Parts: sequence; C-alpha cells; structure tokens
Amino acid sequence: MSPTRHLTSAEALAAAVYGQHGSGARFDWGLTGAAELGRVCAALVVVDVLSFTTAVEVAVARGMRVHPFPWGEQAAEYAMRLGAVAAVGRRQVTADHPWSLSPAALTTAPVVSDLVLPSPNGSAISAAASATGLPVVAACLRNAPAVGRWLRSQGYGTTDAPIGVIASGERWPDGSLRPSVEDQLGAASVLDALSGVPGGLSVEAAMTLAALASIPDVPAAVRGSVSGRELSESGFAEDVAVAVQVGASTVVPVLHHGVFSAA
Repeated sequence: MSPTRHLTSAEALAAAVYGQHGSGARFDWGLTGAAELGRVCAALVVVDVLSFTTAVEVAVARGMRVHPFPWGEQAAEYAMRLGAVAAVGRRQVTADHPWSLSPAALTTAPVVSDLVLPSPNGSAISAAASATGLPVVAACLRNAPAVGRWLRSQGYGTTDAPIGVIASGERWPDGSLRPSVEDQLGAASVLDALSGVPGGLSVEAAMTLAALASIPDVPAAVRGSVSGRELSESGFAEDVAVAVQVGASTVVPVLHHGVFSAA
C-alpha cells in the first residue's frame, strides 16, 4: 500500500486559491476548471449551449434519460451494453437513426428511454464530473432561470454548500480550450438566477455575470458569435434557434449515477 502523499505548502495554497473559497457560487472553464471546483463544491452546473446541454434539456424534457459520454467511436458500443441508443454526429443522421447532438433533431426524433449523447466538451465534462458523486446539472439558456431556482430550493449557494458553474467552451484544432461567448452567456444567465445566494458570488462569478449586463440582446449575440456562425453556415441554423430560446424551459436535468433525468 502506497503511503499517503501530503500536499506541500505551495500546493495547499494553490488548491485553496483556485477553489474560490468563501463564496456560495463560483465559476470556471472547461474540464480542468470542473475538476478543481468539483473538489470543493457541493453541486456543479455544466453549460454547453451549442450544443450538449441544450440537447440534454430537449431530450430530458421529452422523457428521455441521457447518458453523457466522451466524444469517440466507443459510444455505440457503450450504448449497446446499456440497451440504449447512441446519438451520432449531425451529418451522420439518417431516416432510420435521427438521434444526434442536434437539439433541433432531438425535438422531433422518436422518444427512446435511454440516449447516449457524446460530445467533446459538455458531455466529457459531465461524464468526468459524475465520478465525484456530486449532483451535476445541465444548464443552457433555455433553462437557466429554472436551474437557479432549483439549486436555491435545494439549499445550495452557501459557503458550506457552494455551487460551481462551469462554462464548457470549445476546442481549438490543437485540442486546447477556446472560451466561447455562448457558454459565458449561458453561465452568466445561471449566475444571474443565483444572485443573492447566502454565500455571494466569487470574483470570477461576479465578473462573468457583469458581462451579461453589457449584452442587450443575448440571442443575437449567440447567433453572431463564432460558434453560432459556424453552426449556421454549416447548415444547422435551427440548432442555434432552439438554443437561444431564453427561459423557454422549466426542466432541470440532474446527473445521478451517470444519467441525466428531470429533477
């Protein structure tokens, strides 16, 4: 048995600082940020507006259980083991297999009991976060107010039970994190609904929320963002249209034992 490794004083100081201690709602980016806040928070909120968490909200609202899975060819094999259906890439959709990461496609696809939904960002973060055993909530622009209300009703948002809000972001071709407008705005919308929590907002969360006040038209900002234009110019403008329906849903998908279902 290996001896327990104790943190050095420098490591302990870094861990305390990066965890944004002393606040009830905290904010960070990507897989690494989720791992850091997952260490110290009582609940995590994952935001991937274009398109994982929007797709989760749409599917769960229609009665499907969603299994997050990292992006890759193993999703079909994993789904087969579960007796589930695996979503495919947007361009791989057929009449016989209409389930994909596209929120617009999921609004009309036949309802299945279990859907494996892979993505390189929000799904990978959610799958990794599930190992913490914490409640993990899928939030998007459609359900941000409902997510905030639910978290507060469950007693989260104190310094003893802080919330970590994670903007998933996108990826550059080299695999590094590309912070994205749509996820910052989605996270800010959740933080807006958490304003006034007993523990207050961390500096990072407050700065993220402040950006929301400078955007008079959130749907227009998402449509005009790099990610929004990329989807629209690739023929998937309807996915953006679904994603920017701010406050349209009261569904709160919560991840328990590796599965998103309605709270």
